[in-house]
Amino acid sequence: MTGWRPGWRPGWREAAILLPLVWLGLFFLAPFLIVLKISLAESILAQPPYSPLLVWPEGGGWPALGARLDNYLVVLQDDLYLRSLLNALRIAAVSTVVMLVIAYPMAYAMARAPRNWRPALLLAVILPFWTSFLIRVYAWIGILKDEGFLNHALMSLGLIDSPLVILNTDWAVHIGIVYSYLPFMILPLYATLERLDLTLLEAAADLGAPPWKGFLQVTLPMSLPGIVAGSLLVFIPAVGEFVIPDLLGGSDTIMIGKIVWIEFFQNADWPLASAIAVTMLVVLVMPLVILRRGLQA
Repeated sequence: MTGWRPGWRPGWREAAILLPLVWLGLFFLAPFLIVLKISLAESILAQPPYSPLLVWPEGGGWPALGARLDNYLVVLQDDLYLRSLLNALRIAAVSTVVMLVIAYPMAYAMARAPRNWRPALLLAVILPFWTSFLIRVYAWIGILKDEGFLNHALMSLGLIDSPLVILNTDWAVHIGIVYSYLPFMILPLYATLERLDLTLLEAAADLGAPPWKGFLQVTLPMSLPGIVAGSLLVFIPAVGEFVIPDLLGGSDTIMIGKIVWIEFFQNADWPLASAIAVTMLVVLVMPLVILRRGLQA
């Protein structure tokens, strides 16, 4: 029988379980509760620019709850916030699919490469992280602009007669997201494919399955955890991305991350920005909960 008993003291096992919980509580739950509290307040001209959650009467007595749902009503009723959220989900979903199509062959080739080559291939994947994320995004401006490297190369090869308009469009945002988050898709896929038991493919071949059928019936199903992990790892941050749409996107590229930034720093409406952030979190978390229950069923 386990549990608390007189004289019981936590050991290494309990500490290993407790530390991640403390970390999540300090750096996820506590900030979320603060944002949730601000989202229930009213925007005012003060410092901080929102009303207190508990209003204490001047004559003493019990405090009154100052929570209000007006900010959430604005988020649900204003077409701008709905369009920005749907646009962010669309761009993130398309970029995730493109990353999966690119990353899977790369991860498969890395997992099947000679063992002494694999560290160098992994280093090549994580090498972009040695450069600032902002500098890498700025570099794409020089590549994609009308007189940039890409148009210059295509015109020099005679493939196009006039420069392609790529910068300040959704295409540029897709390119920036795919480039920036591709390593986060490759690494989980590589970790899954590298542990794949090759004897299962040999057994499938002995039973008469051609290579493509062995891939579809053995490799692909067994790599599903890596596909799910990599997709979630890139899709969730891509939905709230701000830097890439702001630098590479145009005026029509409205994503929810940019809207939150505008409400926080330009309009100084912290409660409304917090309500948008909480709504976005709920929209992202609910499918994950449904997916987890479906995988456990």
